[in-house]
Amino acid sequence: MDEDQDHFNILRKINKKPRATQRELAEDLGFSLGKLNYCLKALKTKGLIKIKNFKKNPNKINYIYVLTPKGAAEKTKLTINFMKRKMQEYDELKKEIKFKKIN
Repeated sequence: MDEDQDHFNILRKINKKPRATQRELAEDLGFSLGKLNYCLKALKTKGLIKIKNFKKNPNKINYIYVLTPKGAAEKTKLTINFMKRKMQEYDELKKEIKFKKIN
């Protein structure tokens, strides 16, 4: 899986579940906590997400992850690229199956 795919998966998860803990996100994505933390920092540096802690929560280690407008646009772009790759894979498999039926 490449970096774009990892970032796409993280952006999708954050969009669906912004209050998920890093541990929950890492588990859902099949990442180590270190890898997730590295990716979250990269997404924050790129301006794709904001990381905020719950102001009224006495446990200040809980965070909320928010897609920025730039992050939402990037998620859309990555979604389109993902769908293009899947359609291309589908077309290639279809040709392969058709070829095998002929032979």
